[in-house]
Amino acid sequence: MAKRKDARGTVILECTGCIRNGVNVKKASTGISRYITQKNRHNTPNRLELRKYCPYCYKHMSHEEIKK
Repeated sequence: MAKRKDARGTVILECTGCIRNGVNVKKASTGISRYITQKNRHNTPNRLELRKYCPYCYKHMSHEEIKK
């Protein structure tokens, strides 16, 4: 029996503030905040955007879906 394509898929969300401004060089830990979540591809075909906490910016920022 063939596998059918699932509607729910895994996506990666990346902080837009870290990408645009670059991470502050003065801070000890540098990097880009990323979250892994799932979305229903039938209900939300567009890219997902959520407000999540960024430990590098020290505030809630917009996180957008990126390609794997």
